[in-house]
Amino acid sequence: MRGIMALIAAALSPRDPRRTADARPLLAPHSASSCKSSSRHYRRLKCLSRCLCYPLLGLLVMLGIIQFISIACGILISFFPDEIDRATDRWRYGDQGPTMDILHWPTDISRDIVPVGCHSHNDYWRPIPLFSALQAGCVGVEADVWLVDNDLYVGHRRSALTPQRTLQSMYINPLLRILEQQNPITDFHPLDDQPPQGVFDTDPSQTLILLIDFKTDGQETWDYVYAQLAPFRERGYLSYFNGTDLIPGPITVVGTGNTPFNLVMANSTHRDIFFDAPLDKLADDDDSLLNNNQGGNAVTSRTTENVGQGLSGISDGEIGQDTFDWTNSYYASVSFKKSIGMPWSFRLTEREVDKIRAQIRGAHRRGLKVRYWGVPSWPRSLRNHLWSMFVREGVDYLNVDDLQSATRQDWQPRVSDWWN
Repeated sequence: MRGIMALIAAALSPRDPRRTADARPLLAPHSASSCKSSSRHYRRLKCLSRCLCYPLLGLLVMLGIIQFISIACGILISFFPDEIDRATDRWRYGDQGPTMDILHWPTDISRDIVPVGCHSHNDYWRPIPLFSALQAGCVGVEADVWLVDNDLYVGHRRSALTPQRTLQSMYINPLLRILEQQNPITDFHPLDDQPPQGVFDTDPSQTLILLIDFKTDGQETWDYVYAQLAPFRERGYLSYFNGTDLIPGPITVVGTGNTPFNLVMANSTHRDIFFDAPLDKLADDDDSLLNNNQGGNAVTSRTTENVGQGLSGISDGEIGQDTFDWTNSYYASVSFKKSIGMPWSFRLTEREVDKIRAQIRGAHRRGLKVRYWGVPSWPRSLRNHLWSMFVREGVDYLNVDDLQSATRQDWQPRVSDWWN
């Protein structure tokens, strides 16, 4: 601080009066009074510099303390589980403690969670796959599966697969444990619930959609997926179509990616794997559906090819007005960027909005749930605007990566959203 004061004084004060007197000996009679005046001026500047330096120094010290506390808290928090870990502990391990019998009951694993119409995109990337989505209230989770050496592994790419990350260990077994806890057999409740209770205690009738994305050949992968769903099937936990009616269950399995539509349709009396229909081909004003079956030139040679979501196991010529409905499909999905386009002007044109509305009407008329994937995630203001528009227009499930923002539904515009 002394150094700062000296610099300020040197910059603002006149030269030393004694040096001034030596330099100008002819002004000796006035040197005494000039020296006194300069001394008073120097003292005033010194006082002013102190008034400026002390607050500045105090501000710097305060900022340093705040920064130190922030770093210390960050280091401290790193040794403890985050909020999601703490919140999902009871999903994974249950509550333990001397007061458990009094404060908790058998089916309270999701006692304070309200389900929300959101789909956890690439759920296996979450801090805690499956449980992070359930804790947020999402009613849909997605698992990309690869058939390798007679087992189903979960991962975005083949290079990301590990022996520990299987469909059974990450989704089937945990969901079985949750549903067993939600449907206990006790002295007070000796019989099974009919229908069984779902994973959400606040809404036991809410089904959880397990979207299985077939990454390997659909025809080969199908039998393994069907076999691994057997524990759900035996306990009556799967939604299914019995030939005339849809019987809802705690889990609704939907196949996407290379899921073959012909194998979905093969079982007409107990169909418990549903299709992810192509939303862009269901629009009410899409005349191409009417033209597909005209002229007798329909191409049916690629019914077993893997051509992606909504088209595998069926040819364009076989897609008609009544091909996809609630008896064989659950979702009606499409890539937003491919079907509608990227809103470069940060707003949708009237034609794009009309196209979205036509797709939603076509899906709902067939009893299907609408889901757009590939929605722009940046800037947040655009993403939030699209989410708000989807909900307003009747999109049933938001396909999301940011679970917390989606389930809180706090989508008011903010200036910071443009650079976050």
